[in-house]
Amino acid sequence: MQLGKLIYEAKNGSSAAQKCLFDEMADKMLATCYRYVKNQEDAEELMLNGFFKFFRNLQSFTFEEDAALFGYVKKIMVNECLMFLRKKKVFTIVAETAAVEVPLEEDALNNLSAAEILQLVLQLPVGYRTVFNLNVIEGYSHKEIANLMDISTGTSKSQLSKARVLLQKLMTQKGIEYARQKSQ
Repeated sequence: MQLGKLIYEAKNGSSAAQKCLFDEMADKMLATCYRYVKNQEDAEELMLNGFFKFFRNLQSFTFEEDAALFGYVKKIMVNECLMFLRKKKVFTIVAETAAVEVPLEEDALNNLSAAEILQLVLQLPVGYRTVFNLNVIEGYSHKEIANLMDISTGTSKSQLSKARVLLQKLMTQKGIEYARQKSQ
């Protein structure tokens, strides 16, 4: 069934349409939440809270296209995750110092699956991971990130730089481990 029709029916009180919308988007939204909180139970709870907010405010949503719907719901999920992280006071913002670039082996990314890369991202400290997700995955500018996280633009840039350096180190280590396993 088309998402536009499901939105129309859900706005008119159809719980079956709401369930279909949930089923259509749940996996992607859970993955989004998991990238931020790194804990399956918290990610599930945040996803459910996000869907609750979406359905509660559905009357004010105007459907234009599928991508806009996913983007709108994803924004709700990201905001839920950021509120959760702020409430837990778990942001680890490291002092601003210049990060040294680590050269990345050319084949390091080729040797890793998407799931392995996700696991590397999840190893980042919360502040690094959050800025990385917001900038690289969600496409937020450093100014927007600074506003969302109540940090300076420079801190956002520094956190992203450090996240990339740490990811490069982790990818290099993972690539070396992969090469060792393959040669044995």
